[in-house]
This record gives sequence, C-alpha cells and structure tokens, in this order.
Amino acid sequence: MNWVVSGLGAISAVGGNPDEMFANLCGGRSGLRELHGIDRTPYRGRYAYQIHDHPDGHDVPGRASAFVADVIEQAAIRAGLGTDLRDVPILIGSGLRELRSAELHWRDKGDLGALSADDLHFGTALRSRFGATDTHTVANACAASVYALALAADMLATDQADSVVVAGVDVLNESMSGVMERVHPVAPDRLRPFDRNRAGVMMGEGAAAVVLSRDAAEPLCRVRAVEVGCDAHHDTAPNPEGFAEAMRAAHRSAGVAPADIDLVMLHGTGTLLNDEVEATATEKVFGADVGVPLMTAIKSMTGHTGGASGVMSLVSAVLSMAHGMVPPVVGLTDPVDEAASFRFVTGAAARHPVSVAQVNALGFGGMNTVAVLEAPNR
Repeated sequence: MNWVVSGLGAISAVGGNPDEMFANLCGGRSGLRELHGIDRTPYRGRYAYQIHDHPDGHDVPGRASAFVADVIEQAAIRAGLGTDLRDVPILIGSGLRELRSAELHWRDKGDLGALSADDLHFGTALRSRFGATDTHTVANACAASVYALALAADMLATDQADSVVVAGVDVLNESMSGVMERVHPVAPDRLRPFDRNRAGVMMGEGAAAVVLSRDAAEPLCRVRAVEVGCDAHHDTAPNPEGFAEAMRAAHRSAGVAPADIDLVMLHGTGTLLNDEVEATATEKVFGADVGVPLMTAIKSMTGHTGGASGVMSLVSAVLSMAHGMVPPVVGLTDPVDEAASFRFVTGAAARHPVSVAQVNALGFGGMNTVAVLEAPNR
C-alpha cells in the first residue's frame, strides 16, 4: 500500500482546525470544561471535553453533521478538491452518529423545528453542502474512523476512486453520559492515560477528516498500511493477543520493524482495563525496541472523541511529521507497570524528527485497528 494523505481537517475541544488544534496539543492545553448543553442534575460528573458552541448553554440538534461537514470542507480544500464532492466517496466513522438529535427530539416531544428523520443520516447534510451522493457511515465503535480509512484504501486499490474523503465524528449525549456514570466507581475529573492514579475515561467532542488519494502534488504523508480485525474476545474487554496481531500485521504490510517507528499515537483512553491491555500488547510486539519510539496519547487533552479519535490521532501524527514536534501526555506522572518501558512524552512537547508513525485505535467487541504512516520525503 502506498496511498497519500493530501488534505486534513479537524475540530475538537482544543481547536477549530488542524493547525490550531496541533498548536494547543503541543502547548499541553486541555479542553476540559464544565459540562454544557446537558442537564447535569442526574450525574455526578461535572466536566467534559466539549466544543462550546451551545447557544445560551442549550444543546441543539444536528451538531455532529455540522462538525463533520466542517472538517470535510477543511480537508477537501487543502487537497485541492474544492467543495463540489459529487464524484468523491465520503466514508464516516462514528460511534454515536446523530443520537443526540434523537434524544433532543424525544425530550422536546418531537419539536425539532426544521429537522427531519432524514437529517439523522450524515448523507443529507453532505449532499446539501457538497452535492455528495456517495456517502457511507461506519459504526465500529471507537475504531470506526480507522476502519473507514481501511475501506478507503480498498476503494483506491480496486479502482473505485482516485480520492476518498475519510472522516470521523462524535458529540456528547445523555445516553453515553449515563453509561459512563455506571462504569466508574467515582466520577473522573480528567482523563489521564496510562497513569496509575487514573479514574477512568471521559468523553470529548470532535471531528476529523483526511483525503486519501492515489497521488498528490504536495502529499502530507504516505499511508503504508492499515490493518483491521475483530477478535470478538468480549463485548467490552479488549484482548492483548488480538491487538498484538493487528500491530504485527500492520508492520508486515508496511514493511517496517518496530525499531523503524519514531512515534506511536496510543489509543490511551484512561480506562481501568484498556490502558494495561494496550501497553501489554505494545510491549510484546516491540520487545527490546519498545523504548525506541516516542509515545503519546492526545485524549489527555481532547477527551475520548469516540469514532473520530483514530483519524484525529492520524491528523496529529501527520502534523508531528511536518513540524518535528510531538505533543505530551497531560496528567501522566506515574505510569502503570505495563508501560514502564515506554518513552512517553510528558511535561512539554518534544522536538523529534518523525519519519514513520503508528496510529492505534481500539473499539468494543474486539475491534483492533492500526495504521502505519510515512513522511512524504522519506
């Protein structure tokens, strides 16, 4: 595989475009704020990594569609596609899609104004804004956007397209807030990936997009491999063996060894089980070279952006290649034993040349995805 990324788009709690987001990530700026748009009365948690665009503090329908359209436009313009995307396939990874709009419909007893049931599908907004006619949503939990990237690579390989837009998006909703209340003994006050004293995951809002193309005049990076798998080990608990095999397969497909990798963008959700599993699998695969790459986890600043998180990490990795900077893991002071050998970036961003980067994304149901990227001039 040797496709190129020719455009980037991103919006998160720490920035409204890729450059702003990356600058704030490198500055160690957290997007954690008081929860807005959702009635906090039933919940213990008072904070989230939200995009604060709520008018008068109230939530409105259609935010996920608006965010994903914004980042697709950013990426398409950067790639030279413009805003007429009627002939360009668009693949979107999302865990929750427009569930928040459905919740508001129920809460407001059906009063959604001009919003209709058709607007719960991203294709409606994308057709209106870009003339897009070939849109698909992948709902493979938190690995969804990297699954979409793999599907895009398949489309290029089978001559179905010359360029494919790949995006991910998720926004906060009351259903997920309720779930989070049930899985944490205490409500976390921040997300601290791989720290011994972490209290659990916290959700974030955001969207990210890339344009994957056969070639480009000014490629931002090359995608050497995207490996996906589903080990079906457990409904929610990840399996280190399944994830380790996904990493090995990605390395084989990319033609790289662990010692060749300069940066690992860890999934790093801060959950009480996932971090140890990801660390165990990574140490097993990298072996004696586990201390070679720098490792970071941007969810410590963006929160867990669900289906968007994989492509959001990919956007950050591409910008690390461009600028020779790696954002830190905020709040990591006492790593878990399983990650004791990792070369974490902490405190401040690290100046470091990045020629090869690995992006991890895991999802419920044993969904394991790994992408290997290469700098365009390597």
